[in-house]
Amino acid sequence: MQVKKITVLGGSGFVGSSLVAKLDAAGYAITVLTRRRETAKHLFLLPNVSVLECNVFDAQALKNALQGSDAVINLIGILHQSRGLSFDKVHHQLPATLAKICAELGIKRVLHMSSLQAEKTAPSQYLRSKAAGEAALATYTQQLNITIFKPSIIFGRGDSFVNLFASLIKLLPVVLLAKPNAKFQPIWVEDVSSCFTASVQNTATYGQTYELAGPKVYSFRALVKQIMRTMGKQRPIIGLCDRLSYAQAFMMELLPVKLMSRDNVRSMQVDSVSQTEFPALFGIEPAPMEVIIPEYLVDATQRGAYDRYRSFAAR
Repeated sequence: MQVKKITVLGGSGFVGSSLVAKLDAAGYAITVLTRRRETAKHLFLLPNVSVLECNVFDAQALKNALQGSDAVINLIGILHQSRGLSFDKVHHQLPATLAKICAELGIKRVLHMSSLQAEKTAPSQYLRSKAAGEAALATYTQQLNITIFKPSIIFGRGDSFVNLFASLIKLLPVVLLAKPNAKFQPIWVEDVSSCFTASVQNTATYGQTYELAGPKVYSFRALVKQIMRTMGKQRPIIGLCDRLSYAQAFMMELLPVKLMSRDNVRSMQVDSVSQTEFPALFGIEPAPMEVIIPEYLVDATQRGAYDRYRSFAAR
């Protein structure tokens, strides 16, 4: 069956905005489901995109919204639990409900965002809940054509990782860093969304799970140093032992805006590094972080020098 109409859950967020733009350019008709239509204003000008307010945790409302879709993409995820949204509700129960509804409606194509190192025995609730979501989808493999993507941390303009540490570096004289030796393999948001777009109608991706990671592995300390170098700033980095890492996270949990939680620290007990090569069938060479992040961290006064560097490097 040819896919023409795609419904995207989480389409107004960081990854979703990139993906929806690519799907729009590819000529698909896209419906973005969102809790508040105003949060998706940046998508209103895309010619093939409609935005629909929907509580995706209301099974009947979700079923009504998915009527007529040829494919569904689920990008919804949270890094921190709240009173109303638990990891289990978002990462496990929602994919389970979504798969059930798709099977009932005859929507066979489902693409889902999980996470690198999501395992049943993982040390954090976040990773275990992501694994539970994958397991829930696996029960529908006879009825649905499912593709699962498991990225490492995702960076790009508007991200909540690089931009967070850039803000902290500007504000703080010293960076106190939890789990400084934790490993990450950052992947550019545009590469992630390209993989999703390329797989929509590629039958070779049916029933497959793909790890998505960039070309370079960084320790947490090295990542923060790379952000500093890009900004042209230097700050001392004090790596915290495990006990102090959890203590710092506990204090941050008390803040009005959560920057880090103890569950985040537990996630960093396992390196967010892929054990496989980047999937060749997508025809993508993942972009290095150090080439991309200056495009949104370097200010206007530095832009000329940076552009000259890129021009020289490309020769």
